[in-house]
Amino acid sequence: MQSVMNQRPKIAIVDSNTLAYLGLKQLLLNVMPIMTVDTFGSFSELESSNPDTYFHYFVAMDIVLRNRTFFTTRKRKTIVLTLSLNDSAQLTDFHSLFINQPEHALVRALLTLQQHAHGDGRNMPPMPQILQQKILSDREIEVMSLIVQGYINKEIADRLNIGLSTVITHRKNIMEKLGMKSVSALTIYAVMHGYVDINNI
Repeated sequence: MQSVMNQRPKIAIVDSNTLAYLGLKQLLLNVMPIMTVDTFGSFSELESSNPDTYFHYFVAMDIVLRNRTFFTTRKRKTIVLTLSLNDSAQLTDFHSLFINQPEHALVRALLTLQQHAHGDGRNMPPMPQILQQKILSDREIEVMSLIVQGYINKEIADRLNIGLSTVITHRKNIMEKLGMKSVSALTIYAVMHGYVDINNI
């Protein structure tokens, strides 16, 4: 029993579209690095893998519809992956995630979902110590918060009253220190650490 308690919480993605689930898996690992994310191409694969050990299911709409009884009894854990924002295309009793949108919008939707479900870290295990440490300097945090709010280098330089080359150096250092390659990953880090309000991205 003790070893089960120490395991990382698990999320299941159930979708027959391999590219879709691989992309979503990477985003989820960025948003919730303390989670383990498993992918399944069909409901039967999920069913044969002890499905009730999962914290959440991210499931394609067609799979939910074909296995509605299973997911309805677990609707608090189920997020339906939809291709339309239209309310008439949503399943009333379930949380939905519109996946056919630009990366920054999808990241924002995932962060909103995460904060809504687990505000202040409720029901979530503590972040690993390494992720809690302050890695960036105060100036780097200022630069990062402006980057994720959509400001370009010149605007950041003007707002902080520093040179353009200094902004570029800070930007490079931030990415290297955090081991990140995209603004989306940076956005997730900034929101999860409370450096930027989700409503400002």
